[in-house]
Amino acid sequence: MKIAVVGTGYVGLVSGACFADVGIEVTCVDIDQKKIDNLKKGIMPIYEPGLEEVVVRNFKSGRLKFSTDLGEAIQGASVAFIAVGTPPGEDGSADLKYVLAVADEIGTKMTDYIVVATKSTVPVTTGEKVRAAIIGALDKRGSDLPFAVASNPEFLKEGAAVEDFLKPDRIVIGVDDERAEEIMKRLYKPFQLSGERIIYMDIPSAEMTKYAANAMLATKISFMNDVANLCELVGADANMVRKGIGSDPRIGNKFIYPGVGYGGSCFPKDVKAIIKTAKQYGYDLRVLQAVEDVNDDQKYVLSKKVKEYFGDDLSGMTFAMWGLSFKPNTDDMREAPAGVIIDELRAAGATVKAYDPVAMEEAREHYIFDKVTYCKDAYEALVDADALLLVTEWSEFRIPSWDVVGRLLKNKVIFDGRNIYDKKYLKTLGFESFGIGSK
Repeated sequence: MKIAVVGTGYVGLVSGACFADVGIEVTCVDIDQKKIDNLKKGIMPIYEPGLEEVVVRNFKSGRLKFSTDLGEAIQGASVAFIAVGTPPGEDGSADLKYVLAVADEIGTKMTDYIVVATKSTVPVTTGEKVRAAIIGALDKRGSDLPFAVASNPEFLKEGAAVEDFLKPDRIVIGVDDERAEEIMKRLYKPFQLSGERIIYMDIPSAEMTKYAANAMLATKISFMNDVANLCELVGADANMVRKGIGSDPRIGNKFIYPGVGYGGSCFPKDVKAIIKTAKQYGYDLRVLQAVEDVNDDQKYVLSKKVKEYFGDDLSGMTFAMWGLSFKPNTDDMREAPAGVIIDELRAAGATVKAYDPVAMEEAREHYIFDKVTYCKDAYEALVDADALLLVTEWSEFRIPSWDVVGRLLKNKVIFDGRNIYDKKYLKTLGFESFGIGSK
């Protein structure tokens, strides 16, 4: 079986590599020649645990190919996945220009029946727009070649994307064509050997499922952050509250950890997009608007704590920051709380010495911060710093040498943006620490 995957970002590259890993012939397509050349050399455009190994292994075997030629890639392919970006427009809606450009090119270059499946996160009605774009391109050719449109949203967690794809908890397929359904069933058969995981539905429902899932997870995060802020005011401990409510199976303990807000490529963009979609239909998603507002405010919590302790004027002060990416095991800086925190500290006159295990190159290239020094390791960031800010909970930050930390910092003060440290234990070592959701 042969497929094409258009786009080599998180979704496209992970999907293509994992399909190849179960024996499918895959061509990943991208318009960026440099990215394609690098992939052929085994140079990954993103950091994702386990991805490089899967890509290199399948490229060497010949099952995984990389190309800039979409027309060649879809020749003989049963499915063409669209996995290009859908960045938010100025009004928050998803920008579909890349998706529709790919659909138009498929219609221009296809020579046989093919299933065109969107893996990009797209709003409801995108399937019909993709269909119209392909028909329009075929009409220009005077062709009536048959094709089908499907929606196959991804549910991959950055930092665990390869594992999620190879061992999915569900596979959502929106389809309205029996032939297409049979092809998608055959394509996903290797991922269902231990049980049926495919959920078939209509295309609009599949498109909505992706947005609804991300919106619900974002809601849990903002809800807990809102509760955590109240806990500080009334003297409760948000970590204890989290344990108390997380034991209820109706709630669960995932996505209810207080922190400095969510970021990344999915939650911020998707919450904005679903709110915008609702407005287009004359409906206000009031809960999700509050979710977004809480998250925007939450990114300022840690810098506010710094100013409450040291004063609003931080001129001449230096702060060590551990972690830049929006979460561990990724180099993704999109909508990362670290950016807001750095901006706030800089605006108050401070400088920042930052360290992140994998995201510093991304920060240097795409998030140019003045007054930021990127350090070679976590301890270098502490030298002559007035305090430490923990922003991303990478494993290597969890049990540092507190003796070394205390000797390197000017003040034994820690602002824990992810509540990974035991405040009582730190107090016995002479540290003052400030977390999220407790005094």
